[in-house]
Amino acid sequence: MGSSTPLVKAVKGMNDILPAEIARWHAVEGAFARAMQRQGYREVRTPYVEPTPLFVRAIGEATDVVEKEMYSFTRHDEPLTLRPEGTAGAIRAYVEHGVHNQEPVTRWYYLGPMFRAERPQRGRYRQFYQLGAECIGDPGPGCDAEMIDALAGFLREIGVAAPDVFINSIGSGDTRARYKDALVAALTPMKDELSADSQRRLATNPLRILDSKHPADAEAVARAPTILDFLSDADRAHWDELRRDLDALGTPYTVDPKLVRGLDYYTRTLFEIKGAYDKLGAGSTLLGGGRYDGMVKDLGGPEVPAIGFAAGLERLLIASDVEAPKSVVDVFVAPVGDGTQAAGLVLARDVRRAGLRCEVDTRKASMKAQLRRANALGARVCLILGDREVNQGVVEMKELAGHVQEAVARADVVARVAAVVASPVPEASPKEGGA
Repeated sequence: MGSSTPLVKAVKGMNDILPAEIARWHAVEGAFARAMQRQGYREVRTPYVEPTPLFVRAIGEATDVVEKEMYSFTRHDEPLTLRPEGTAGAIRAYVEHGVHNQEPVTRWYYLGPMFRAERPQRGRYRQFYQLGAECIGDPGPGCDAEMIDALAGFLREIGVAAPDVFINSIGSGDTRARYKDALVAALTPMKDELSADSQRRLATNPLRILDSKHPADAEAVARAPTILDFLSDADRAHWDELRRDLDALGTPYTVDPKLVRGLDYYTRTLFEIKGAYDKLGAGSTLLGGGRYDGMVKDLGGPEVPAIGFAAGLERLLIASDVEAPKSVVDVFVAPVGDGTQAAGLVLARDVRRAGLRCEVDTRKASMKAQLRRANALGARVCLILGDREVNQGVVEMKELAGHVQEAVARADVVARVAAVVASPVPEASPKEGGA
């Protein structure tokens, strides 16, 4: 037997998104962009590759992302990393371009791929796609409440019924320092009972122990003090106003004192929104975010407050009821005969110039095969061009949903087709059985 060429497959955890799936992606992305634009956010696009020190400084050297999950490499003696999240790059761009000198408040949103070297599982991949936004320059808590409320509305818009909002405050620098000391003091006597990761974090990043899913840590976390008991007067005022604003907006929420996020840059407001428990099970967090008032200064800019969030698009697609449109084109041009292809190409171009989606078949396939293709693409109209039609200056216009066919003058056909596509789809008669 002859040897066959080995099949080259995608990297595990980095998935192809085929045209049959992409329409649902577009639907969710479009709903997100509209939701953000209604709030005055504008899209920003940052590079997929950033300097490695950016993430070490912004995210935190002791975080799982920096320690375990980044795709980092060196090229021409420059340490580089495929971006594992979007906030650090957005703030780097904000500082680098001096945006604080141009406007008092900046609202940006983004969509795109991120990269983390973690074990792939349902809804979590090594190349994954995020939706996110940053509001820079507003100390809150009004903009915090507005962001949370808008995101709950966006989730409902894409079919996630009754999303659950969870909020917490981890305070600012003084609060955090006092709480870390109290947490370490409470957990140290139980150190031997903690998981290996939590024992290590006790010295490096004790707040992350609160987020541990390891069964060995559950009892210790339950007995640990909560940060809400340590809030400074200023942090307490911010926290109380956040809840008043959410109440005014009518946004239901649950206070979760154990809620922390996996990145070091957060301050004060933290939030997560969960839902679609039947589809996602234990991994039901749809999006999360919080305030990071120190990052702009940490990356070389002025002292400017900010809040942001991110959502994994793959998880939203699992949770969402958004359906892909069944129609790929509006019009299908079917040249039939040896001398009709050129006329078909010109007709298809004229249809597209009218703003309609159109495919022309240049395979010289049979009429039956072309009609089957037109139906498969969800076309409203099939324009048939045989030798007789070309010679007579007409086009056979077949409305596929209504099974109506007539000869239309070539000069009038584009306008006629546009009118049909703009009209409601006729309901199938009972005898046609909805076909």
